[in-house]
Amino acid sequence: QVQLVESGGGLVQAGGSLRLSCAASGRTFSSYGIAWFRQAPGKEREVVAAIRWTGGSTYYADSVKGRFTISRNNAKNTVYLQMNSLLPDDTAVYYCAASRATKWPIPRGEYNYWGQGTQVTVSS
Repeated sequence: QVQLVESGGGLVQAGGSLRLSCAASGRTFSSYGIAWFRQAPGKEREVVAAIRWTGGSTYYADSVKGRFTISRNNAKNTVYLQMNSLLPDDTAVYYCAASRATKWPIPRGEYNYWGQGTQVTVSS
């Protein structure tokens, strides 16, 4: 099993940047695919970005392509989400999630482990 803790959220003006971190516990962290999801008030939770356990494959939602970058450091058991050129529409609670599924992209329903979330608020 793996436990996930997000950090790095906060309040930022439009056009600014934030870096979210997802720290994982568990000896087998490197074998998990990791994704960042977000959920805005009144909206469904959506996947933002994902990275395969090898780090060699990534996925981005169209809405964040070119602005967000997902990366991982298996030695530190941490996955990062660098968010640049933030927009008010990026305001949401951001969650990281882990899966041992081997298919790619990992289906949303196969993420088994979730963090508690971190709030990102982008002001206009």
